Amino acid sequence: MHIVLFEPEIPANTGNVARTCAVTGSTLHLVGKLGFSTDDRQLKRAGLDYWHLLDIRYHDSLEDLWSLYPDGVFHYVETEGGRWYNEVAYGPNDFLVFGKETQGLPRYVVEAHADRVIRIPMIDHAAARSLNLSNAVAVVLFEALRQNGFPGMV
Repeated sequence: MHIVLFEPEIPANTGNVARTCAVTGSTLHLVGKLGFSTDDRQLKRAGLDYWHLLDIRYHDSLEDLWSLYPDGVFHYVETEGGRWYNEVAYGPNDFLVFGKETQGLPRYVVEAHADRVIRIPMIDHAAARSLNLSNAVAVVLFEALRQNGFPGMV
């Protein structure tokens, strides 16, 4: 599986996602301008000693990512997605794309790929805006891995 973080802002979230990717054998793609340095102490601390297990790739933009994987299947996770994350059939090499913590994915991405925008169900309350990024990644990733028989995992 591929996890894509578009312009993540909080180093601890990215570190937690990196650790999740490391223990699941998923590739982590960091896209665009990061809200922190990759040398950030909080980032390293959150990832603990798992960095050597991680396949991490950097991309200047989503367009660059899409051009590198023209046949990739991309799922965009947003609070206003048309389907729940568990209503999707995931392939073993799919891309799960998450937006920045404060703003989500750019509007043009959501509109251009509306048929591939999924969401995690939550209560209907104005104060319940979204899950923490690293939690959202774990929820969707483990459903995708479950559907594929947890490949390479024991």
